[in-house]
Amino acid sequence: MGTVVLTMKASVIEMFLVLLVTGIHSNKEMTKKIKRLKFNVPQINCDVKAGKIINPEFIVKCPAGCQDPKYHVYGTDVYASYSSVCGAAVHSGVLDNSGGKILVRKVAGQSGYKGSYSNGVQSLSLPRWRESFIVSESKPQKGVTYPSALTYSSSKSPAAKADLWSTPTYTSSQNRPGANPGEMDFWKPGSVLLDAGFVPKEELSTQSLEPVSLGDPNCKVDLSFLIDGSSSIGKRRFRIQKQFLADIAQALDIGPAGPLMGVVQYGDNPATHFNLRTHTNSRDLKTAIEKITQRGGLANAGRAISFVTKNFFSKANGNRGGSPNVAVVLVDGWPTDKVEEASRLARESGINIFFITIEGAVENEKQYVLEPNFVNKAVCRTNGFYSFHVQSWFGLHKTLQPLVKRVCDTERLACSKTCLNSADIGFVIDGSSSVGTGNFRTVLQFVANLSREFEISDTDTRVGAVQYTYEQRLEFGFDKYSSKADVLNAIKRVGYWSGGTSTGAAISYALEQLFQKSKPNKRKLMILITDGRSYDDVRIPALAAHLKGVITYAVGVAWAAQEELEVIATHPARDHSFFADDFDNLYQYVPRIIRNICTEFNSQPRN
Repeated sequence: MGTVVLTMKASVIEMFLVLLVTGIHSNKEMTKKIKRLKFNVPQINCDVKAGKIINPEFIVKCPAGCQDPKYHVYGTDVYASYSSVCGAAVHSGVLDNSGGKILVRKVAGQSGYKGSYSNGVQSLSLPRWRESFIVSESKPQKGVTYPSALTYSSSKSPAAKADLWSTPTYTSSQNRPGANPGEMDFWKPGSVLLDAGFVPKEELSTQSLEPVSLGDPNCKVDLSFLIDGSSSIGKRRFRIQKQFLADIAQALDIGPAGPLMGVVQYGDNPATHFNLRTHTNSRDLKTAIEKITQRGGLANAGRAISFVTKNFFSKANGNRGGSPNVAVVLVDGWPTDKVEEASRLARESGINIFFITIEGAVENEKQYVLEPNFVNKAVCRTNGFYSFHVQSWFGLHKTLQPLVKRVCDTERLACSKTCLNSADIGFVIDGSSSVGTGNFRTVLQFVANLSREFEISDTDTRVGAVQYTYEQRLEFGFDKYSSKADVLNAIKRVGYWSGGTSTGAAISYALEQLFQKSKPNKRKLMILITDGRSYDDVRIPALAAHLKGVITYAVGVAWAAQEELEVIATHPARDHSFFADDFDNLYQYVPRIIRNICTEFNSQPRN
């Protein structure tokens, strides 16, 4: 009997050990299975903003197509939380436009966010925002648990609509219908704010307000769009043109510290819809563009360009003086008037003319084109930089990013009006006997050094020279040389004359022989160099120069009379008259004269 009991005990113990081992093995297998369960990455849409997601760090999957300008991004590398998560990922280069998985980490708000163009996305600038984030490749960090479902700052997730649940709250993914047993997300749509911690109401309202950008400081240009409102364009194509303008306004990041934009519509006659100061952010500008209605009539683009040259880029209309002026002309087919002369005057006023032509004339229509090759006659430079041709209106959007890039490339805007490329400069050089041959060569070197500072061409700054004694001689006029090299060589070839000193007569001669032929929209600068007192009266000729708008700089050397220099010089005399005690010291005044010329230019309205 005892033997039987012992045998039974042994059997029970053996069974217990088998069950224990089996249980341990089963738990290990279960653990391995749980570990092998795949991590579920949440899917979001392109328009989801980081500020709407409460999780401080998460991995998400972005769809394709998030490069679109309508998904706004603010900042570079570090992005304001009002940005599209996926748009920021494309801008940063972590994703391309085909989508994919990314890791997002929230960081502190920044005092400023810099906009930039990268990977097909134009991000916008922002002065400050309460929260930021950075994006990187979706490589999970060790020891960090990432959520399989995101927590949003409202009960309705901005992710896919199919994920919304209106059924009772589920305390775990194991109880949620259709859930993967391995998703330990404790998904509670009815109490999402409580799960994540209370978010103050005012903080949520701050996130819901779209920030107003100060504009991209790397693209500080004053921009006019001349849109075609002629009858031939039709309503459908006119709508496409308006959408293009709205997309441009968004991509440019409009603001007082960046680009400003106005719109002129032309038909029979042009009219300004809004100028540079009317709308100073992209949002308001897009709203205003939507309200534009078509005018109809002919496509008089030349008349519109003249209108813009005379009226648009003025201080009263918001022109900032130091910013390049750009006019983009859209033409359906071809203009019904001539554009060459109007465009030349615009270029010489410092306006960078761009042309976008859509659906040009076919062979049997070319007879109606008033000005063949009108684009090359109109644009700022015939190097392809300033012109686009689009075969169809439906392809117009393809020019958006290239146009934005070129408009913002201020270094290449060759027609921009500046203090160095917008004047007719006439040198009036004393060749009297008291100067002497050696000193005369020093004076010519001074003239060459000043000329070298300017951008010289037939449409930029032009240079002419007069030498005088008792008599006067035109060494070369404004239209003689159209390159800096030619002007410098001409200065070098000027021969010393020798004689008396009739400065008053020389000023009158320069007004007639040089400045009479100056272009009406050019600044007129006279730089007179003399070494002595004039034998004739300088007051009346100097007054005549001032009344004709000629800005006069008087440079005296050695025996020149200070009071005479001040009479010749434009008011205030302290900025326009200079005295060197020796010819060898003339070179010291070159930077000061150039600085004064530019300071005076920048303080004046453009037109």
